[in-house]
Amino acid sequence: VRASRREAGECRRQLQARLVEMESLRGAHQSLERQLQELEERHNAEAAGLQDTIGQLEDDLRNTKNEMARHLREYQDLLNVKMALDIEIAAYRKLLEGEETLFNMGSGGLPSLNSLPSPTYSFQPRSFSSST
Repeated sequence: VRASRREAGECRRQLQARLVEMESLRGAHQSLERQLQELEERHNAEAAGLQDTIGQLEDDLRNTKNEMARHLREYQDLLNVKMALDIEIAAYRKLLEGEETLFNMGSGGLPSLNSLPSPTYSFQPRSFSSST
């Protein structure tokens, strides 16, 4: 009977130790679950922040592309205007050189300018339309 009582007491102590260990492990488990939940919430918040940043960067990129396209159109328009002005300047230069040649010929021993047929110029300035 004494041996059985000692064995029962030993079993109770072991049971008590196992219950304490089990409660300790439950507390550790709950603590780890909370940490996991906090990590998931932080991760989700960080992912949402990164998604917002990506959206803003995509908007910025789209706006920059649109602005670049607008600048390119403006540059092409200005280039077309420059080309038209260069053509017009060349035409006027040619007209002036022709007038200068006629003037030099007239004062270089020709009887008079009235005897030369008067030149007729038909310069039509071109209008360039931009392709926008």
